[in-house]
Amino acid sequence: MKIVHVASEMFPYMKTGGLADAVGALAGALADRGHETAVFLPGYRRVLEHPDAAGATRRLRLKIELDDTYHTGEVRVFSPRPNLTVYLVVKEEYFDRANPYGTAERDYEDNADRFLFFAKSVVETLRLADLQADIVHAHDWPAALVPLLLRAAERRHGLTLAMRTVFTIHNIAFQGIFPSRVFARTNLPDELNNIDGLEYYNQINFVKGGILFADRVTTVSPRYAQEIQTPEFGCGLDGVVQTRAEDIAGLLNGIDTAVWNPAVDPLLPARYSAVNLAGKAICRAELLRQLKLDPKFAGPVYGMVCRLAEQKGVDLVLANRDFFLRNDCRLIVLGTGEKRYEDALRELAAVAPGKIALCAKLDEAMSHLIEAGADFFLMPSLFEPCGLNQMYSQAYGTIPLVSQVGGLADTVTDADADPDNGTGLSFPATAEGLADGLKRSLALFADKKRLTVVQKRGMDKDFSWSQAAVAYEQLYQDSL
Repeated sequence: MKIVHVASEMFPYMKTGGLADAVGALAGALADRGHETAVFLPGYRRVLEHPDAAGATRRLRLKIELDDTYHTGEVRVFSPRPNLTVYLVVKEEYFDRANPYGTAERDYEDNADRFLFFAKSVVETLRLADLQADIVHAHDWPAALVPLLLRAAERRHGLTLAMRTVFTIHNIAFQGIFPSRVFARTNLPDELNNIDGLEYYNQINFVKGGILFADRVTTVSPRYAQEIQTPEFGCGLDGVVQTRAEDIAGLLNGIDTAVWNPAVDPLLPARYSAVNLAGKAICRAELLRQLKLDPKFAGPVYGMVCRLAEQKGVDLVLANRDFFLRNDCRLIVLGTGEKRYEDALRELAAVAPGKIALCAKLDEAMSHLIEAGADFFLMPSLFEPCGLNQMYSQAYGTIPLVSQVGGLADTVTDADADPDNGTGLSFPATAEGLADGLKRSLALFADKKRLTVVQKRGMDKDFSWSQAAVAYEQLYQDSL
């Protein structure tokens, strides 16, 4: 198949979260399986500076209409591996920026224009380069209007640009909502600016457009596909999602086992596997040493790597502060985010400097070391479309403690509820739920034989993208 992905991030070129990992890994897996795969990406400064892009060639000059004004740009192309081509939409005014969406304080004011230009550039390149795609697969709000703009261009020019379109919701909390005046810059027919189109409470909503006008809609876990059809998780779009219920599929993300594999991970002080766990103890001691904690400590070590935001359940961890202060354990948190959470965790670490450590930064090496060196990994998310860290944890023999939401519920089986298949501990997404999970973790840690069984069971699971890519292949084939 000829498969075209459209996204605002792709690892290893631009990454702010799991979207980049998913797009990069899925595109690579499809290419490895013999599909002619392309990815369209904005030409951010960081992308253009990447060594892979050094040999990028200029393929097209673009002239893109936004309302009654034409904006120029260009497309550069490079191929990082067989069967994979990356198309960069380059316009310095829009994309020559250090960050893709905004500063730490606020989003860029011109995001609507930036990503409309990007989406329209993708469609125009499909037309001018005659790519003849079988599938055009758009990801999240920055690319959400591609399916609609593509069909509009087909009608205008009397041709076929793609056989089928797919839109994936990685997180419905981010929707691309803009003032109603932005609609004019889509250059779409006025009848699409209503309740059955892009209009959303006197504004326009990009994700709503993706849900309504793509041929198929996917989420990044089966449970999340059901959750977003409810008021609790739908973020105001549950009714819209329900109208496409028959066309929605929940497909789990995978993990890149070339990057996340304790048997070969170059970022670890020692490698290990389910057959020989000895290296995990070395990683544990090194983790504690680097954070100025006693490397010979024998009690349970809890790790947490996340964006410090309400969604990630940081409030639930803070509500259980007495557990970490009272019990003979260690807590290590890596991440940045909202100042109130950084301050609260820093204050907690100051109260018990020998027990609790906060690394308020982005540190890829430290995230690997926490996954390898911790005994338990905390993910008490209030909602989680898929989640990757709970899969990394199982691959690294670290027991995940997760709330029963989204992809966490789909990938972690509670070891108390199902002793024969359990790979972690799960609980309701409440402070009381986390308290129960923490209490049960102490009992599991005390039973070393059972602990090892649960660890190895998690390490034996296959979360690779080679599995996940098969599900997408089937979706594409069914759509065609």
